[in-house]
Amino acid sequence: MDFNDSPKEAAFRKEVQEWLDANAEKRGSDDNSTLSMFSDRESPEMIAECKAWQRKKADAGWACITWPKDLGGRGGSLMENIIFGQEEAKYKTSPNIFMIGLGMAGPTIQVHGTPEQKIKWLPPMLRGDVIWCQLFSEPAAGSDLAGLRTRAVKDGDDWIINGQKVWTSGAHYCKWGILVTRTDFDVAKHKGLTYFVVDMESPGIEVRPIKQITGGANFNEVFFTDVKIPDENRLDAVGNGWSVSLTTLMNERMSIGGGLGMGADMILSELNRVAENAYVDGAPAKDNPAVRQKIAEYYSRMKAMELTVNRTLSALSKGGMPGSESSILKVTMGVLLQEIAAFAMEMQGGLGAEYGENATYSSGMWQELYLGIPGIRIAGGTDEVQRNIIGERVLGLPAEQRIDKGIPFKEIPTG
Repeated sequence: MDFNDSPKEAAFRKEVQEWLDANAEKRGSDDNSTLSMFSDRESPEMIAECKAWQRKKADAGWACITWPKDLGGRGGSLMENIIFGQEEAKYKTSPNIFMIGLGMAGPTIQVHGTPEQKIKWLPPMLRGDVIWCQLFSEPAAGSDLAGLRTRAVKDGDDWIINGQKVWTSGAHYCKWGILVTRTDFDVAKHKGLTYFVVDMESPGIEVRPIKQITGGANFNEVFFTDVKIPDENRLDAVGNGWSVSLTTLMNERMSIGGGLGMGADMILSELNRVAENAYVDGAPAKDNPAVRQKIAEYYSRMKAMELTVNRTLSALSKGGMPGSESSILKVTMGVLLQEIAAFAMEMQGGLGAEYGENATYSSGMWQELYLGIPGIRIAGGTDEVQRNIIGERVLGLPAEQRIDKGIPFKEIPTG
């Protein structure tokens, strides 16, 4: 692995730093707001700030580094995109509520959309004028996307949609959504899917926020009752929805897995701060051998994650593409962060039960992290899905047994 920027990457990083210095305020060493899971992410004021920051980046050519120049991007590399993200994280900027649009929907439309669809949807997305959501998961399908039952029926030049989606982040403030439906129940489950772009303000769409254990309501149930979608909003051919979905999922896992290495130093720094201020058996926690051993273990595991990220970055820098490293990162980092948060609260003693920004330690960061991580372990494929990917694609283990292979979807046993 090469841990250093190439000369070209170093020059690009310097250009990014100079622009950020001129347009944003740098974070202080004690600023842990980047580790916040859900606080104030979706107030009207926060959304307005996010749109303003995205517009500023778009005007300066930093909004979508990997997008082609004719679509408003820079035509840059994945590595340049990562460098910008690394540097942007050092500044006080708005949360990235555009990740689903720019990181998933946008790349999918670029691959599978018509020229007219690209012109219609991509420029407003890039500038942050509209926000997008992802309508994939369903209550009956779990992590098996191909098991979805939301039905789309052709009606002239339109499609009529009926069904339900769940865990849809941001649906309550999004203008557009990417939607996978079942258009044919008589073929195998992967063959009968069709992919649409849906206007979230269409009649018949009901969004119900799901109250989370953190107190937030960032995820939603979305119900479709005779929702009309014009055929011109269909991406790719009827029945080719699984192929389109794979494009989205590939970009989703790169978006989630690629950023997991960021913030490791900040997490360990905050953990050390707790150890310096908390007490175990009447003495500072930092002087307790068991505490020191546990922090050393977490440091080692974090360093292993960092090296895995660097392996991916090294491949990207040489023009390669990420493999299954993102699955390894996602499943291990989710577990690790929850363990670290639990240990930090344990050191706090009775104060570990506090919650909210007025909490004694770290403005309640550890409590929020502990309660919020289960949602991250579901998003982008559950731990179980990631382990299947690792087992089959990394370790070469036999594929999981399936009873639904090759039979019509309507004949798959349910209940």
